[in-house]
Amino acid sequence: MTDNITSASLRQRAVSAALGKIPFDRLLINAKIIDMVTGEIREADVGITGNMIASVHPRGKFAQASNIDDLSGHYLSPGFIDTHVHIESSHLPPEKYAEIVVAQGTTTVFWDPHELANVLGVPGVQYAVQASRNLPLRVICAAPSSVPSTPGLEMSGADFKGQEMQTMLSWPEVAGVAEVMDMYGVLNSSERMLEILDAGINSGKLIEGHARGLKDEQLQAYLAAGVTSDHELTSAEDALEKLRAGLTLQIRGSHPYLLPDIASALLALPHLSSQITLCTDDVPPDHLLEKGGLIALIKLLISYGLRVEDVLRMATFNAAIRMKRSDLGLIASGRTADIIAFDSLENLHPEAVYVAGVRVARNGKLLFTPAAASGVVPPRDTMQLKPLSEDDFRLKIPGLSSGKARLRNIKGARFTQWSEVTVSVQDGTVQLPEGFSLIWVQHRHGRHDATPKMALLEGWGELRGAIATSYSHDSHNLVVIGRDPADMTLAANQLIASGGGMALSQHGKLLAKIEMPIAGMLSDLPAEQLAKEFKNLRELSAQVADWESPYRVFKAIEGTCLACNAGPHLTDLGLTDGGLREIVDPVLEIWPDNV
Repeated sequence: MTDNITSASLRQRAVSAALGKIPFDRLLINAKIIDMVTGEIREADVGITGNMIASVHPRGKFAQASNIDDLSGHYLSPGFIDTHVHIESSHLPPEKYAEIVVAQGTTTVFWDPHELANVLGVPGVQYAVQASRNLPLRVICAAPSSVPSTPGLEMSGADFKGQEMQTMLSWPEVAGVAEVMDMYGVLNSSERMLEILDAGINSGKLIEGHARGLKDEQLQAYLAAGVTSDHELTSAEDALEKLRAGLTLQIRGSHPYLLPDIASALLALPHLSSQITLCTDDVPPDHLLEKGGLIALIKLLISYGLRVEDVLRMATFNAAIRMKRSDLGLIASGRTADIIAFDSLENLHPEAVYVAGVRVARNGKLLFTPAAASGVVPPRDTMQLKPLSEDDFRLKIPGLSSGKARLRNIKGARFTQWSEVTVSVQDGTVQLPEGFSLIWVQHRHGRHDATPKMALLEGWGELRGAIATSYSHDSHNLVVIGRDPADMTLAANQLIASGGGMALSQHGKLLAKIEMPIAGMLSDLPAEQLAKEFKNLRELSAQVADWESPYRVFKAIEGTCLACNAGPHLTDLGLTDGGLREIVDPVLEIWPDNV
C-alpha cells in the first residue's frame, strides 16, 4: 500500500488524467489545501491516480473520477512523518501500532528498532523490517548504532560494529544510521564508532544524533564526525545552539515540559528553518490511544503560540526533506497521495486519512484491522534467567559481616549525580538508610554470568514495595527498584516466568503486572486492553513510589540505567560513570566492628 511511485505506466496514466483525457481514480473536491510551500490555505481539488497525486487544480475543473469524495469544509494536509520513533515503547507489534497512529494522521515513521536490536541483535532488526511490511503505515527503518549504547559499561544481547552496520545499511528498507548514543566514543575516536560512522557516510544515508548535553567544541566535533540531526533537546538554549550549528532538530513529544520554552525561542527567530521537524521518540500505549502520537505534539506546539501552518510544515514537508523523500510531504502533483482531511484548523481532528490514494481511516478510526506480516514469527523466550531468591536482593559488602561502610550512591532521576552515604552492616547485609531505596540490575541475555548488581538510590524516596521491568533503556536487562527483598523477588520472578514486562508488588502481594513476551518488551494484548492495563499499573505505582514531576516520574524507571548519559548509572556490569566512562567501586571505606 505504501510503495514508492516509480511505475512508468502509472505516471503515464497520471499525465493523461491531469490533462483531462482519462478519469482520475479518486477525486477530492470542495476542500481547502494547507500549502506547505507557501503557507497559504487555498481552495483546490485533488485528483489521484493509483497511489500518486496526479493533479491539484481549481475547484470544479474536473468531474470525472471512479470515486469522488466531497470534503466540503475540510482542510487537507499531507500525512504526518514521524522523524524518530521507537515503536517498542508502545509495547505493541508494528501492525497494532499502525492501526492507532495512521488513524491519527501519521502515515510515515522513521523507526529506530534499537530496543529490539539490543535484545536480539541483527535478527531483531530483521524482525522489525519484516513485521512492518504491507501495512497502511510506511515504516522506514534505521540501522541501530547503539548496541549497546555504552560498550564496556553494559552488556546487551549483541554488539554492533562496522560489519553489522554495513549489512543493515545495504537493505532497501533502512534509510540511515540510528541515533549515535556513544557520544564519548565519537569524541574520542573509538575504533567501533569510527567503523559505524564510516559505514553510514559510505552508504550515503542519514546519520541520526543523540547529542544530549553536548555544546561548544564538543557539539562541533560531534557534527564534524558526520551526525546531522538531534532529538535530545534539554532546553530552549540547547535547541537554538544545535539549530545554529546546522543540525536538523527533531522536537519530541516525550518531554513536554520543555515545549513552552522551545516554542518561545523559535517564535523569536527571524524565520522558521526547514530543519525543524517533529518526532515522538517514546510514547506508552495509553498515551498513544488517549492523547495521540505526533498529533498530540502538534496540538501542544500550536497551544504554545506557533502557527498551525508552521507546525504542520514541520511534521510534513520539513520531515520529507530530512528523510530525503521527494515523493512525500506535499499535496502536489507527482507526490504520493498520503493526505489527511481535518475538520478544522482549530480542532485538527482527522476525519479522513488517505494512504497511497486509498481512504484507510474515518473519524479517527482505521477502516480495517491490519494483519500481522505473513510468515513472521515474533521473537520470544528472551528472559534467560532462573528464578531468584530474597538473598539475591540483599546488598552486601565483600569482607564485611558487621560494622559500617561509606558508599557511593546514585542521587536523582534523569540527571543523576554522585553522592555518598555511611551505612550500617548487620549479618553481612547493608541496612538501607532512611530516605533511600535500592536499585538492582541483572543481565538477562545469557552472554555473561548474571551476577546481580546493586546500588543505593537517593532522591526517589523510600519505596513501599517494588517495581520491576525488563524494558530498560537501552540494554533491556532486568531492573528492579525497591527496599524489601521479598517484594523485589516477587516482582522479578513474575517477569522471569512471563517472558518479560512490568510488575508491581507490595507487602508480599502482586499489585499489577503486564506480560510482554515478545523480546521482553512487546505485548500480545489488543491495544485497548494493553493501554488499560498499562495505565492501571502506572496509577498503582503511586502506591509504591512518590512521584515528583518532571524528572522523578514512572517513565524514569525505563531510563534509569542509561549509562551513555553523564553521571552515575547502574548496569548489569556495575556502578558506572557515564562521563568518565568507568565502572566504579561503590565502596569507599569500611569499619568492621571487630577492629
